[in-house]
Amino acid sequence: MGCMKSEDVVPGTNGADGRDFNPYSAMQPRTPQEAPIGLRNGGRVKASDIRPTGTYLPNNNILTPHMRSPEYVQMSTAAAMTLGLMPGTMHRCSCTRCLNLLLTYPEGCRANCAYCGLARHREAERDYADRNFIRVDWPAVPMEQVAEMVGRDGASSPFHRMCISMITHPNSDADTKSVLKTWTDYVDPGDIAISILSNPTTMNRDDVKILHAMGSDIFTVAIDAATPELFDRTRGRGVQSPHKWSKYWEIMMDAREIFGPKKFGAHIIVGMGETEHDVLSLVQQLVDLGGHSHMFCFFPEKGSLMDHLPATPRDQWRRVQLARYLIDYGGVRIDHMRFDGEGRVADFGLPAGELDAIIDSGIAFRTSGCPGKFADDISACDRPYGDSPPSNIASYPFPPQPVDLRKIRNQLGMERPGQPYVEDEEFDVIQPVE
Repeated sequence: MGCMKSEDVVPGTNGADGRDFNPYSAMQPRTPQEAPIGLRNGGRVKASDIRPTGTYLPNNNILTPHMRSPEYVQMSTAAAMTLGLMPGTMHRCSCTRCLNLLLTYPEGCRANCAYCGLARHREAERDYADRNFIRVDWPAVPMEQVAEMVGRDGASSPFHRMCISMITHPNSDADTKSVLKTWTDYVDPGDIAISILSNPTTMNRDDVKILHAMGSDIFTVAIDAATPELFDRTRGRGVQSPHKWSKYWEIMMDAREIFGPKKFGAHIIVGMGETEHDVLSLVQQLVDLGGHSHMFCFFPEKGSLMDHLPATPRDQWRRVQLARYLIDYGGVRIDHMRFDGEGRVADFGLPAGELDAIIDSGIAFRTSGCPGKFADDISACDRPYGDSPPSNIASYPFPPQPVDLRKIRNQLGMERPGQPYVEDEEFDVIQPVE
């Protein structure tokens, strides 16, 4: 959700073992190591006990202030830029249409998800408020200040949606309700829709009911790993983390009943070891339940237990993006598609002309997430460059232009005759062939 940094490594087209997908056997996270006792649970921050004063920019101070939700929240770099709290511009787009708010505590998230920069195992390395998350820093800001700033603009705000992102912490459920109450004191939910990115591990059905009654519009669950085995490896016992596949589905089914059709869904990360058939089966299951899927491309987050592994190959990612869009919005079912022996999409189940029209619209390759004010299939949560550097875009935070579509078609192996592209290796700039 921010600008590209100098340490970004542009992923190639090959996955683990040089293949065009990341197989389960090759995507093993490192074993987490516990921090020294004095550094656990935010020990360094609590011992120094520096009081916060307004906005805190990660890594700008020697010692992190003692900040806690619900008084403080963190927000993405793109959201902070949109609000004018940080300087900068975003490559080819105007920052973000979604205000992502992340709960924050010195103790940080008590889970240990293998792909996440916020994971517990980083306690000795970096204070929670200084950790990167989906590739960027997350400034911390007083919650009432955020709500008051956005409330001044109301429906004319650049934000189409606000999302509260919960973490695994004993206070997360109560503080999410407090943050939501502060928000609705200043901002009418009719002006800016509200999403909850939940933490099912600490929640029960009553929590879901209360968040809906308080004005939340959409409830999502970050399943992330597409199969129970992969979930346990990357989010559960495999990395000494508390999450359970069954609990995530329990809370999502509660949300299905309470929020209703099209108002619940799941995040899914592609390229962590599942097959394309695995992930698209999950997408179909969500559609059949009346929900929706939000897709992320795996990128090795610096400092995570999977930062040594390859990013999702672009051909795998494009196939899944396109197939997911067809299932969610095109009336195509997974049983209309064909898959090869490795579980890769071999046929999308549409006549060539119809498939070409969908590719050319470009929407399938944009960031997927909760809808904004434009259309159901155009996300408010555009997460600029949250899963790739701008030099090799995975999820487009803007409408892909003809030059982008030529690259996408090349990655799909579906180039139009007479419309190839060449890539300048030094600058990674796409140039049309005359």
